[in-house]
Amino acid sequence: MAAATRPRALFLACIRGGGGGPSEASGTLVLRPRYPSMPRRPKAAAVAGDLEAAAWAAEEEEKVAVFEVSGMTCAACAGSVEKAVKRLHGIHDAAVDVLGCRAQVAFYPAFVSEEKIRETIEDAGFGAKLIDEEVKEKNILVCRLHIKGMTCTSCTSTVESALQVVPGVQRASVALATEEAEIRYDRRVVTATQLVHAVEESGFEAILVTTGEDRSRIDLKVDGILDERSIMIVRSSVQALPGVEDIKVDTELQKITISYKPDQTGPRDLIEFIESAASGQIAVSIYPEADGREQHRNGEINRYRQSFLWSLMFTVPVFLTSMVFMYIPVLKDGLDKKVINMMSIGELLRWILSTPVQFVIGRKFYTGAYKAICHGSPNMDVLIALGTNTAYFYSVYSVLRAATSDTYMATDFFETSSMLISFILLGKYLEILAKGKTSEAIAKLMDLAPETATVLMYDHEGNVASEKEIDGRLIQKNDVIKVIPGGKVASDGFVIWGQSHVNESMITGESRPVAKKKGDTVIGGTVNENGVLHVRATFVGSESALAQIVRLVESAQMAKAPVQKFADQISKVFVPLVIVLSLLTWLTWFLAGRFHGYPSSWIPSSMDSFQLALQFGISVMVIACPCALGLATPTAVMVATGVGASQGVLIKGGQALESAQKVDCIVFDKTGTLTIGKPIVVKTRLLKNMVLREFYDYVAAAEVNSEHPLGKAIVEHAKNFYSEENHIWPEARDFLSVTGHGVKAKISDKNVIVGNKSFMLSLDIDVPVEASEILMDEEDNARTGIVVAMDQAVVGIISVSDPIKPNAHEVISYLKSMKVECIMVTGDNWGTAKAIGKEVGIENIVAEAKPEQKAEKVKELQLSGRTVAMVGDGINDSPALVAADVGMAIGAGTDVAIEAADIVLMKSNLEDVITAIDLSRKTFFRIRMNYVWALGYNILGIPIAAGVLFPSTRFRLPPWVAGAAMAASSVSVVCWSLLLRYYKRPLVIQERQT
Repeated sequence: MAAATRPRALFLACIRGGGGGPSEASGTLVLRPRYPSMPRRPKAAAVAGDLEAAAWAAEEEEKVAVFEVSGMTCAACAGSVEKAVKRLHGIHDAAVDVLGCRAQVAFYPAFVSEEKIRETIEDAGFGAKLIDEEVKEKNILVCRLHIKGMTCTSCTSTVESALQVVPGVQRASVALATEEAEIRYDRRVVTATQLVHAVEESGFEAILVTTGEDRSRIDLKVDGILDERSIMIVRSSVQALPGVEDIKVDTELQKITISYKPDQTGPRDLIEFIESAASGQIAVSIYPEADGREQHRNGEINRYRQSFLWSLMFTVPVFLTSMVFMYIPVLKDGLDKKVINMMSIGELLRWILSTPVQFVIGRKFYTGAYKAICHGSPNMDVLIALGTNTAYFYSVYSVLRAATSDTYMATDFFETSSMLISFILLGKYLEILAKGKTSEAIAKLMDLAPETATVLMYDHEGNVASEKEIDGRLIQKNDVIKVIPGGKVASDGFVIWGQSHVNESMITGESRPVAKKKGDTVIGGTVNENGVLHVRATFVGSESALAQIVRLVESAQMAKAPVQKFADQISKVFVPLVIVLSLLTWLTWFLAGRFHGYPSSWIPSSMDSFQLALQFGISVMVIACPCALGLATPTAVMVATGVGASQGVLIKGGQALESAQKVDCIVFDKTGTLTIGKPIVVKTRLLKNMVLREFYDYVAAAEVNSEHPLGKAIVEHAKNFYSEENHIWPEARDFLSVTGHGVKAKISDKNVIVGNKSFMLSLDIDVPVEASEILMDEEDNARTGIVVAMDQAVVGIISVSDPIKPNAHEVISYLKSMKVECIMVTGDNWGTAKAIGKEVGIENIVAEAKPEQKAEKVKELQLSGRTVAMVGDGINDSPALVAADVGMAIGAGTDVAIEAADIVLMKSNLEDVITAIDLSRKTFFRIRMNYVWALGYNILGIPIAAGVLFPSTRFRLPPWVAGAAMAASSVSVVCWSLLLRYYKRPLVIQERQT
């Protein structure tokens, strides 16, 4: 999995520096051209009489272009590309690197263009992309911002719109649940600071989490005096180090920030060098790290808790004086005493106590409402501000009128405004606490990395000289780390000494410890069970598998599910609609009382029809809750992606989750998916008199250039005939690989062809009856028969078996019980395909399918109305993975397959296909229930608050109770989503693992 997103080191082995000569730094590929190069200057222009063009060419320096070439599998492919390019007029030189998938071309722009070269490579049958486009890609970064002040999906839409109009922004996604924005932008056009400014202009506070360019950056803390002289020494010394790109010194924070290339240097080298350059006058260490998002969340939790407690100090006395003390005669008489005219002590106390709640503690609702109105996107703050202000200012009017009148009896709603604000603050506090639980999976993943590591130091003879315990963040590439029993593996790498079992359940979800020996890879953050291991670090820091899993889960939690659009559409009109409804409610009740009158039993003695109508209007305004709608989907998606990651199923966002829960048809690849993917040679039948070792010499020499698993199995089997580990096979000339059929090459004095029966027939090679019978027998036994021909005559049959995964039949059977049809599509022959299909329980089979035919089968199923998932592991599965509604890549598969997939099954276990579909279905059940609750709450709550039950039952909902219900609705939605944390795999998987 770790390799899935790692960029290749493009020029480590194929580019050297400088001038024009072979030994100078010219940036040319270190390869010998396979075909002669053109003369220094093209003569065609002069021959044609085009002297002007020839003179231009003579004056113009040749240009060098580098292309990324896809589809090359062997040296013959590289030769084809080189030959095609050199045939072009105006090419001076060309060299192709098959391993790096690169072609470097020296040409004269007067005669040929880069586009023409690219088209020529494509005409030769390969994909080509100018490397300059890749340079552009390197300028595209992903920035993350923490955004404060968002309350509903209307807020997220406002922020997204503000970001998307910024020049240089390619995509912006804002998540309400995480309160974060993820922006893909071109750093040549816009900076991260400008993006922060754009968010703040839209009325929200933004804090930069990451610019996207700090993955090879380290912050160092300096203990000691940083004067101008020491700064100058440190800066000049560090800048001279190879691999250092930039250095910044902050004297106030005592911090040095260095950007570097991890392939050339590392944090430990930098620290040692800085301390040495400063002659020991300063001590340098890793700057104390803190999770910015966690800090922001904790800060917000503390602010809401403090605000709620302060509001409670004022609201409780208001509540007591208005709702409790009025029933205690002695206290009631004291509160009813008049102060000025008809204004009582109780009214004055409530006014004094509710004022700080309204304007000091509740000021955030004013600022939020003001910003929302200014940007034309009214949100929850607008409803709260309108509701509480209406209650407060009417109460002020009523009290002041009583103070200036000898007869007017005041009726105040101070308890409504103060209790509303208190309950809403309590609701927000509980909501933020609950939302913090949704990202626990990421926090647990980040905590897996050990704080310290033991690094081994070697002497000149390669023996361990000493060991040193260092900060885990100081590990560098190629360090050798000692891992003791019970200790955590500190970095991705491979074992160079020792044997043990490693528990990888925290990364892959695999419950059984995995045996590790010399040469095996290990993952950082896993736990060593027994023996001691020496591990050479390969991928550290942000390149590690753990870091990439965390980034993938974070990105997945930012990605919106299509169902979220439903809530977004409602939120656009929700607040204006509620304001209109509240006004209509007040107007209806007021006019009904004014012109028709209410029975005396309807209205409390302390109220008139205006005040009753006002209460109904305020209740409607504060009970409506767009927040629950906005949180219904993202909270469930956040929890599900985190739970999936902990189970070894990496889900790339809400789109993948939503599509997976609809899947009713799964297309399986065979090799490496239904089978183990490590074929072995089980039988060899010779049809001519030959020495078996000589036979395998020819076959292995042809197949050693092939990337096909069957070819690799043959080569591995052929090695058994020799004692040396790296046997050199005879040279293969004129090598040709035909995808899905076989290979042919000239080996010594023989034309060798290795492949299937149809490949032989296409080359006019007669397949004898005996060979055909052997092939049929092998197919019936679920084995693949490979035909070997030499000089147009079949000489032998090699039988290769790829064992079926032990759980394949149970998985297929369980999927059928889930109403999911299973289909197998393979490039293997029909006989083998049918035999394996019968063994695993799949009836619908497509065999001898090329990669493009796999994708066509997926599209055919989609056109018939099916929701299709594709499960595969190889490069040839990539087109089908992309074409499917949900692509699932087996984690041990190729990088290309993993990149193309929507869901990655890290353990390479088929049971995880069931887990992915089951988890997605349970997630969307939660989402549907969230919407039922959020919509049902508003559909039922608003009419009740408007007083539809009042004429028949005399039941009315006080505004403060409506506000409490509104606050509870958001908390309930988040808590319902949080129940996904207790997700259990289907029983069939649990039983197998136990």
